[in-house]
Amino acid sequence: MSATRMQLLSMWNVRLLSRGRSELLAGCSGGQWIGGTGVRALTRPPLSSTDPGRALSSLSPTRRGLPREKLTENGVSPRTKVLTIDTMNPTVKKVEYAVRGPIVTRAMELEKELAEGVKKPFSEVIKANIGDAHAMGQQPITFFRQVLALCSYPELLNDSTFPEDAKSRARQFLQSCGGNSIGAYSASQGIEHVRQNVARYIERRDGGVPCDPDNIYLTTGASDGIMTMMKLLVCGEGATRTGVMISIPQYPLYSAALAELDAVQINYYLNEEKCWSLDISELQRALDEARSYCRPQALCIINPGNPTGQVQSRECIEDVIRFAAKERLFLMADEVYQDNVYADGCQFHSFKKVLFEMGPEYSNTVELVSFHSTSKCYMGECGFRGGYLEIVNMDSDVKSQLTKLESVRLCSPVPGQALMDLVVNPPQPGEPSYDNFIKERTATLSALAEKAKLTEQVLNTVEGIRCNPVQGAMYSFPRITIPEKAIKEAMDNGEKPDMFYCMKLLEEMGICLVPGSGFGQKDGTYHFRMTILPPKDKLKILLNKLKEFHLNFTKQYS
Repeated sequence: MSATRMQLLSMWNVRLLSRGRSELLAGCSGGQWIGGTGVRALTRPPLSSTDPGRALSSLSPTRRGLPREKLTENGVSPRTKVLTIDTMNPTVKKVEYAVRGPIVTRAMELEKELAEGVKKPFSEVIKANIGDAHAMGQQPITFFRQVLALCSYPELLNDSTFPEDAKSRARQFLQSCGGNSIGAYSASQGIEHVRQNVARYIERRDGGVPCDPDNIYLTTGASDGIMTMMKLLVCGEGATRTGVMISIPQYPLYSAALAELDAVQINYYLNEEKCWSLDISELQRALDEARSYCRPQALCIINPGNPTGQVQSRECIEDVIRFAAKERLFLMADEVYQDNVYADGCQFHSFKKVLFEMGPEYSNTVELVSFHSTSKCYMGECGFRGGYLEIVNMDSDVKSQLTKLESVRLCSPVPGQALMDLVVNPPQPGEPSYDNFIKERTATLSALAEKAKLTEQVLNTVEGIRCNPVQGAMYSFPRITIPEKAIKEAMDNGEKPDMFYCMKLLEEMGICLVPGSGFGQKDGTYHFRMTILPPKDKLKILLNKLKEFHLNFTKQYS
């Protein structure tokens, strides 16, 4: 098109009508609404005869020969999403959580297919992927549920079938709630009455070491408390960015939290050859290497261990405290499995107790936060999301910031606070519910100990599987030998070998486990994590199927 022709076009304006028609009119002022409703005149800018490129760019895309923009059925240009995978927070995309990953998604699909009558080589999916005790068949503690029922529906306080100690406990808790209702918000730090009971529980547990209720924060499970502390710790950029030391294998909450906060994950490896023990020399190696690219600021310990099931000795805990003091590291002690200790010669020692027994040199200086939860131990009440954290030697200004963070979320679930109150202050000798409480608690922990031993024994009879003793917690983390042919096939398919193994186990046997790569492991080694929570008869079926599968898998790929 000539420059003269384009100059003539500039004399015209395009008038757009709401009926969707357009016509060229001369002499209209640009950008002004004229005439009736829905009529607008758009003036074209003058086209330059000396700049054809500029003149061409002033034309519509269609006049320039470009594709016409797609319109909806109503003739309106489609609106692009504000939030897309490209515009979202990039750190969220780095978050991974293997415990509820693709294996579990496929397990749920298989359950649905079985329910629809689809034929499979198995009749049910046995899930041993997550520490959800009640979902696996563990029964709740009667007293806990009675009090929670009374708190939720106070009319039941007039029901004679409930024991008097349960009624008394419910009345006491409701009196500490706003409007005497479990549905009211609490103080952001948690109900004071509950925090006082938590403090007394810690003092009993730790042999009289004092505990200030003001240092207790009631949380939405332990996970919420861990995430909150991570937020306080993380700062800096580049080589000064906060680094946090976590064990490998680790519980994926830690790596996920660090990824979301864009912090630096510092891996230290547990010693599988020594029952997943912690070596101070390995801590030192990891720390020294990390100081070249970040600022290490915290050290996380899970005791008893998840996913490895080890119980740290008192000597080990003392060594860790000395290391943290020497290297000026903030200690985070994840102690949610403190009642889950099964192996002879093993005993749970809280980090706080050991810290104070080491004397003022450490008890007055080492910064520590410890976590507990209603989700594990003998309770297994995961859905109530109850928990607490206790701080030791925290800077007072930082503590104010912690309280502020908690207040932003208003409060942790009040039913979870009620449950935590019962955990730290269960029925006492002489009360109507005491004998049954002790009976149920003992039965649950004894069954877990029996299943821990059974798991270790059966797995160690299988050639190509080696399982360390399950000293505590709720999991085993056996090492498996995967044939080279299977490794190659997995790699060719873009899968990690242990994921390939676990997916085949699920498809062929209906057994849902979690590949070790989701927790971290040394290069060239392969594992899976399985819970010991299924009922004993179902656990035996699981272990026998696992044994059969591994032998067939090894034969197929040898």
